[in-house]
Amino acid sequence: MFQVPSFADLNLWLTAPATILAIGACLILLIDVLFIPKDRKVLTAYLSLGTIVFSFIFNIIHFNDRGSAFLGSFAADGFTSVANIIILVTGFLSILLSVDYIKRAGIERGEYYSLILFSLSGTMFMASANDLVTIFVALELLSIPLYVLAAFRVPDLRSEESGLKYFILGAFASAFFVYGAALVFGATGTTSLPQIFNQVQTIVATGGSAAFLLLLGAGLILVGLGFKVAVVPFHMWTPDVYEGAPTPVTAFMSVGAKIGGFAALARIVVVALPSFVLEFSDAAALWQQAFWIVAAATLIVGNFVAISQTNIKRMLAYSSIAHAGYLMMAIAAAGTIGIANLAAQAVLLYLLGYMFSNLGAFGVALAIEKDDGSGTNLEDFVGLAKSRPVLAIMMAVFMLSLTGIPLTAGFIGKFFVFRATIDANLIPLAIIGVVTSVVSAFYYIRVVVNMYLRDDKEGDPATGGTPFVQYAIYAAFAGTLIIGVLPFLATNLTDTIAIAATTLGGR
Repeated sequence: MFQVPSFADLNLWLTAPATILAIGACLILLIDVLFIPKDRKVLTAYLSLGTIVFSFIFNIIHFNDRGSAFLGSFAADGFTSVANIIILVTGFLSILLSVDYIKRAGIERGEYYSLILFSLSGTMFMASANDLVTIFVALELLSIPLYVLAAFRVPDLRSEESGLKYFILGAFASAFFVYGAALVFGATGTTSLPQIFNQVQTIVATGGSAAFLLLLGAGLILVGLGFKVAVVPFHMWTPDVYEGAPTPVTAFMSVGAKIGGFAALARIVVVALPSFVLEFSDAAALWQQAFWIVAAATLIVGNFVAISQTNIKRMLAYSSIAHAGYLMMAIAAAGTIGIANLAAQAVLLYLLGYMFSNLGAFGVALAIEKDDGSGTNLEDFVGLAKSRPVLAIMMAVFMLSLTGIPLTAGFIGKFFVFRATIDANLIPLAIIGVVTSVVSAFYYIRVVVNMYLRDDKEGDPATGGTPFVQYAIYAAFAGTLIIGVLPFLATNLTDTIAIAATTLGGR
């Protein structure tokens, strides 16, 4: 007979950072409709920022707590805590970027902020998910608000097209994930990640059809999450969606979807499938080769196609694809014995640096964007160093950080990703990563050249650089430099992360 779980069984206290956002989103949606007038939607933004701060406080209280909730489907540990910090800062900066933009674009509606909070809560649940079903539900909670937000600038046809494309391809991605999870369940008899790990031991020892089902299921899960994080060959939607969506939404989805997707992918390969090998004597998991091939293809396509882009949003879209390739390098490295925990740390450190640098870059792009959505071509950055020297300096730092230049947050992230890749003995992949990093310098530095070395026209006045936008850019700039100059502030957060199965010697 079914027994209703008690509050002690659910252990809701550990889930507080994520549930606060979900409950807060519902309450703010009601408060906005019932009490906040149309011309005072900034109050809704303040409530949303306050909810994020409240969640952040609870996350600090529970920092590095270890335990499970929701009958084992939610894992609270150091990985969850650090991921939550990155997610909450992403949401906070994204809302700051949005406040004045949606007003001048004529799309100021209170549900905008609730949608961001719902998506943030989904991202947090993905990072802490300990079960494939939980990952799927969290994936939908992350994705569905993004479909709406991408099309939020109605009646702009580009925005409507963006939302429709994202919705259709996102639905396909979800279907792939569900089918993959079903095959994994068929092979192992469970959807719990730790229990899948236990069953894999038996499957490797006995072989048979279960191994084939498990391999096929793992591949389909990669396809489903690959769409969300925009790795090759599942990346084709990214440039059009990024260009058509409202710029603050593009900034948010470029970071938020990656955090959720890669956090879930890291948990799946590190917690559930690290021992999925052909023979017990194998030093690397069976899926590792496929993952590093995807990583290599993503690095090559993302960086080389970005060179030809003339629109900053499309350039950053292909840049986002390339950065997914660097994160996939760490995921692939997790398949080697003894590297999994280092790889999980590298993923979070990379996401932290990428979050500050990418949101800052989109913030500067937002500052020079016109009310009608134009003004985002690379030519619009010409002369910015004269008209807005402070913005130009910060944009230059963001571009250098995305390239991976020392003394920036981007360098710290790449250092740990390359370290994990080399320790995993994936030398060809590391070489590809180095070469494509050099290639990326061309299109990032081109923005700096336009701002400083071309003076054939007056720089843009950057009227979109309103106080809220500037606060977000300043915060991103500070984060980019502080982590680059004082990396121990970030590495101290991740040094204690250990989510790999201890029975594999820290695999």
